[in-house]
Amino acid sequence: MLILGIDTSCDDTSAAVVEDGRRILSNIVSSQAAIHKKYGGIVPELASRRHVEMIWPVVDEALKEAGIRLDKLEGIAVCHGPGLIGSLLVGSSFAKALCYSKGIPLAAVNHLEGHVFSVFLEETNPAFPFLALIVSGGHTSLYRIEGFGRYRELGRTRDDAAGEAYDKVSKLLGLGYPGGPVIDSLAQKGNPKAIEFPRAYLPESLDFSFSGLKTSVLHFVKKLIRERQDEPLKDPGLLQDIAASFQRAVVDVLVRKTVWAIKRERIKRVALSGGVAANSELRQSMSIMGREREVEMFIPSLSLCTDNAAMIAAAGYHHIMSQDTAGLDLNPKAYLPL
Repeated sequence: MLILGIDTSCDDTSAAVVEDGRRILSNIVSSQAAIHKKYGGIVPELASRRHVEMIWPVVDEALKEAGIRLDKLEGIAVCHGPGLIGSLLVGSSFAKALCYSKGIPLAAVNHLEGHVFSVFLEETNPAFPFLALIVSGGHTSLYRIEGFGRYRELGRTRDDAAGEAYDKVSKLLGLGYPGGPVIDSLAQKGNPKAIEFPRAYLPESLDFSFSGLKTSVLHFVKKLIRERQDEPLKDPGLLQDIAASFQRAVVDVLVRKTVWAIKRERIKRVALSGGVAANSELRQSMSIMGREREVEMFIPSLSLCTDNAAMIAAAGYHHIMSQDTAGLDLNPKAYLPL
């Protein structure tokens, strides 16, 4: 079964063709990072306008790379939330128009569900049940995955998502947007023990909190500026240490919460996904934890961590196979729990 996936949930326009929910024939992503970089974050109106410009060229490129004509598709899967409502509208409207014109089924896919099923696009994938840790710019959540369509939330962020904290700390340090890659790069050269930033472990639950950590970095920087009048943030070594110490605090919390979930749920299969799953220290620390505790870790390749349409097509395949299809009255939702 050939499924065209479409994702316009945030600032990337993506289209992919996936066969039988497993084999990627194409996965095209048009990034808007250069557009939003000068604003220090995503501007929703600019994002939706760019999606309008890019949606057809990206879909066309995905079909060409896959060597597939529109009339060979057996279904279309589109992300209908959560995300930026203007961006979601572009993808949903385009997908509905294609389905109407070609008379093929439409699958409405939750963006978080897509991240969960990104691991099924790799050669090895987890048996059910398994735990899924989704870490991105908008979400930091733990789920127990019993099977397709059977998801139970174990914990979520109470304030900032991990990726959001990265972007805000990057802006605070004058490093630009997006913050994740630049902080990860600096952290590899810094001392993660240089500064003792707090870790909100919240031992009574599997929830997350990164707002306090972000505020702690802010206070640390303000104190530096008060004490040193020579623009301390222009010191490369200091920036590297701040980045490394901040990143270590984030990763420590994510790993420890996952260990608690493993113990509580008595499941030794964990899938890590989402944009922050591309972080080098998080990938390494999770892999080490898996080896030490004899836990099977499933971490998708870097291209499948960030927003992409292949993961939407992978999840959409299961919707269509289960005859769980959407009508042409489908409306996207900015807030859509899994």
